[in-house]
Amino acid sequence: MRCRTSLRVLMCCTLVVLASAAASAAVKLPALIGDNMVLQRGQPVHIWGWADKGEEVTVTVAGQTLTAKAGDDGRWKVTLDKLTVGRPLEMTVKGSSGNAITVKNIAVGEVWVCSGQSNMEMGIGAANNAQKEIAAAKYPQIRLFTVTKEKAAQPASDVKGQWAPCTPQAVGTNGWDTFSAAAYYFGRQLHKDLKVPVGLIHSSWGGTPAEFWTSRKALKANPALKPLAQGESSCLYHGMIAPLIPYAVRGAIWYQGESNVPHAYQYRTLFPAMIANWRADWGQGDFPFGFVQIAPFKYHNDWKINPACCAELWEAQLLTLKSVPNTGMAVTTDITDLGDIHPKNKQEVGRRLALWALATVYGRTIVYSGPIYKSMAVKGNKIRLQFDHHGGGLIARDGKPLTDFTIAGADRKFVPAVATIDGESIVVQSDQVANPTAVRFAWHDDATPNLANKEGLPASPFRTDSWKGVTEGK
Repeated sequence: MRCRTSLRVLMCCTLVVLASAAASAAVKLPALIGDNMVLQRGQPVHIWGWADKGEEVTVTVAGQTLTAKAGDDGRWKVTLDKLTVGRPLEMTVKGSSGNAITVKNIAVGEVWVCSGQSNMEMGIGAANNAQKEIAAAKYPQIRLFTVTKEKAAQPASDVKGQWAPCTPQAVGTNGWDTFSAAAYYFGRQLHKDLKVPVGLIHSSWGGTPAEFWTSRKALKANPALKPLAQGESSCLYHGMIAPLIPYAVRGAIWYQGESNVPHAYQYRTLFPAMIANWRADWGQGDFPFGFVQIAPFKYHNDWKINPACCAELWEAQLLTLKSVPNTGMAVTTDITDLGDIHPKNKQEVGRRLALWALATVYGRTIVYSGPIYKSMAVKGNKIRLQFDHHGGGLIARDGKPLTDFTIAGADRKFVPAVATIDGESIVVQSDQVANPTAVRFAWHDDATPNLANKEGLPASPFRTDSWKGVTEGK
């Protein structure tokens, strides 16, 4: 009896060992590589995963068959030649041990990463016309992937989430828990105009500063940012961005900045460093990076900070647009709710980001930006301002006199100014300033100015001076 029992134990142990060996040998794929995914068209595509050390893995898709060997860490990778839009694909991933995975309903099209804080996280169900928009979200060639929130002290190997064709059920039905509104409206516009599949990888977390989304290595490499490389900094880059690499993407869109308003001057350095960090780690060169200039909000009431802090964050974003190649900015001063830091008109946010992408990434001849300050010239008691992106002409969008212009002389005391449109320029003056030296436009957190171009795109806040700001040194 004892022998039979020992035999049973031995057999059970043997089965457990064999099962463990089989499990360890099983080829695995990251969450991003799964059913319903979108692969980026027109550029090399990386497929990767894990297996036993030294195991050969074969990937077959779209007439291509490639083989790789798992390294010492068990990771393997193959790179597919450029793919084109066409019929849905299937991909087989097979290990030399016999384990095989079939990935179904793959589309080839345009893939964008959509990240930031709460205004990117904000779901369709919390934005304008929620129920109507959710019911109409029937676009099987738009594929959605939401990265589960996860902090990590070191770069993680994978994320949690799955691809789903865009349906009312996939979008969700409950307020903020629905798919990102800004990302969805951006992707929907691209899909309608380009008529190709669109993949949206949504990875955001409300209330988070940009240093959370920047790697520890990148922070430490910049003397001005090195003090940030502590605590929770980099935790979301490690947990929610690094694991997405090297999935091939066209570019990224970004809606963040509110949490960095008290340190707006620092954002001048931090935001470009974050963009450079993402681009360097992705290894796709200076891929397109579009972002939203945060909306006006009464920070001075709710956060008890200087009203100019928000203006200086706008300036940091504007400087990023001007200094970092292949970036775009959507201005939102006209689609805001001063009592709510989360404006509900995300349809227009997505449309404006899409206008930038369609014009600069996809070559459409369209006006995609509102007026951007270019230069100034003093003549007597007046200052003449020149702009880029005046489109069909400068206008006051409400037909009233231009608002939110101030002017100052050498004493640096700004007073309200009269601003008039003169062709493609604006002339600014005040009876209180005989010898003006500087102009500021919309330089306070609750500014909702009316300067725009005839295409209805608003002008970005700006200043012509470089005098020390309220957040410099903070």
